[in-house]
Amino acid sequence: MNQLNSLILEGNLVRDAVLLEPSPGFKKCVFTVGVNRFYKNKNNEDVNEVSFFDIEGYGKIAEYCEQKGKKGRGVRVVGRLKQDVWKNTEGKSNSRIYVVAEHIEYKPAKKIPEDQETSETGKNSFSPEQKGLKPASQLQAKLQPQKEKVLVEEEAVF
Repeated sequence: MNQLNSLILEGNLVRDAVLLEPSPGFKKCVFTVGVNRFYKNKNNEDVNEVSFFDIEGYGKIAEYCEQKGKKGRGVRVVGRLKQDVWKNTEGKSNSRIYVVAEHIEYKPAKKIPEDQETSETGKNSFSPEQKGLKPASQLQAKLQPQKEKVLVEEEAVF
């Protein structure tokens, strides 16, 4: 009988993905996904349970993850569990369980109008004067439609 080791995770990247090359020609990308689980406890109170999973991708998946894997980005990972076991310098056994990605899809980034782009602090990165805006008394009567900037389009690796 064949045994099954397969899983699907959906969540958000906790930090930017990191591309490593442990040996020449072998690329590995590592990142962590936070997954939320919402439920009601026996007292009918809402509970949010968060779990964090370490993910590793290899080869072309690693290159793709390094390009698209930015903190906060939504992601779906199809993969398998893997366990590493080793002994430390004192002879004590250690182990680590992580997910090996076999397929990754990133959720589409939100579209934002160009004039609403913000810095990491959440405030407008430029003042109205720095953006070249005129006082309300000098504005033209006809408004022009806003251009939208697409941060990243949805993509998938198979």
